Amino acid sequence: MSISSVVKSIQDIMRKDAGIDGDAQRLGQLSWLLFLKIFDAQEEELELEHDNYQTPLPEEYLWRNWAVGDKADTGEVLLEFVNGKLFPDLKNLPATIKTNPRGFVVKEAFSDAFNYMKNGTLLRQVINKLNEIDFTNTDERHLFGDMYEQILKDLQSAGNAGEFYTPRSVTRFMVNRVDPQLGESIMDPACGTGGFLACAFDHVKDNYVKTANDHQTLQQQIHGVEKKQLPHLLCTTNMFLHGIEVPVQIKHGNTLNKPLSSWDQEVKVIVTNPPFGGTEEDGIEKNFPTETRTRETADLFLQLIVEVLEDGGRAAVVLPDGTLFGEGVKTKIKKLLTEECNLHTIVRMPNGVFSPYTNIKTNILFFTKGQPTENIWFYEHPYPEGVKSYSKTKPMKFEEFQTEIDWWGDESDGFAARVETEQAWQVGIDEIIKRNFNLDIKNPHVGEVINHDPAELLGDFAKQQKDIQGLRNQLKDILAKALTSKSASGHEGQA
Repeated sequence: MSISSVVKSIQDIMRKDAGIDGDAQRLGQLSWLLFLKIFDAQEEELELEHDNYQTPLPEEYLWRNWAVGDKADTGEVLLEFVNGKLFPDLKNLPATIKTNPRGFVVKEAFSDAFNYMKNGTLLRQVINKLNEIDFTNTDERHLFGDMYEQILKDLQSAGNAGEFYTPRSVTRFMVNRVDPQLGESIMDPACGTGGFLACAFDHVKDNYVKTANDHQTLQQQIHGVEKKQLPHLLCTTNMFLHGIEVPVQIKHGNTLNKPLSSWDQEVKVIVTNPPFGGTEEDGIEKNFPTETRTRETADLFLQLIVEVLEDGGRAAVVLPDGTLFGEGVKTKIKKLLTEECNLHTIVRMPNGVFSPYTNIKTNILFFTKGQPTENIWFYEHPYPEGVKSYSKTKPMKFEEFQTEIDWWGDESDGFAARVETEQAWQVGIDEIIKRNFNLDIKNPHVGEVINHDPAELLGDFAKQQKDIQGLRNQLKDILAKALTSKSASGHEGQA
């Protein structure tokens, strides 16, 4: 049976269980099961590689000892084991990051995990289906890596904080352009299910890893933080699938939840698609400087990225159009970005790249810490010939970015080889300052196009209404000050 058939069968079985309600719980259930099975497959490999290897878990909780074989428990006995022993003991595993790092990873992964299934017989059927996949087989593991990504695409939907799956073509292009090297620290401060980190890991492995020692170095390079339990568990499992034995650098927490000034970690490469369109919980904004305080998540992450990059560090960040044209605090953050970093390239993405999760227009900002911005190159990514929009069934392909790659040039010589084209244009920092750091700069090589896209027309209308309201507020302020001044002068005259 193919891996895709196994996964479909598992989903069909879970739908029969009264304890599972919807895709999110199905994904959560599948995640902890996959985690333990993949963990055990990796344990078997480590036992072969190392003499006198000691498992980081009690033997009875290894997948092979409770989930495999004709005599393995089922029904109520299985449920009692899972709910009464497996989960409580793994959540409370006496493992620290120093004394038992692999055990610590398991403890962290299970900290907020939950067994949703209420029918032990159906749970046994799911486990038996998973046992049809051999994770010690390199080919099957590679195939499942692709299938795992498909599971994420199928089951993950947009949340109210702008959470959505980033297409592999986009992550691959971003990683390709920042080109992380062996030994460089690589971070995603909002890593979700680990798509950027997995892509960066593969990039370094395919291009720069030559020896076993190189591979060990690579395993220490990957760093990520994820706020929510389920994506964190999925990310940790994803790292196991890619061969990271001890992914302790994948933290479960909120990257924004400590003062910006207290960050002493500096990283060389950041690739991320931080949540946007949402707001952080009360108090988080107090971790940031007074003049750039906001509760908007994307704005906070952009400040954090500028702060934690080391001099010479490189970043590629997905951000919405709202960041480009936004005013107020956004203006101050963009000023900070251009003063502390060389914001050398903004790739403007077309509609539908993140369909069906969101229709928000997005951009990829590429910048290097340590030198102020002198010029910004804009590149408007066109649809391929014959394509009017992307969709879930017809997503963007990596090959489309070849025109950007061919045009890109080298930052070491100031991108001297770049030329203006129908898609590419350059704007100097003086012009950016005159525009009050409004980076929403249209392609000068394209004439006015009449747009009939309802979603974009509504977006433009909303922006116009916001601008009009902003002007009204300014006029009210001017009028109020004038009246206050007149009243004050009147009182002085009477005195």
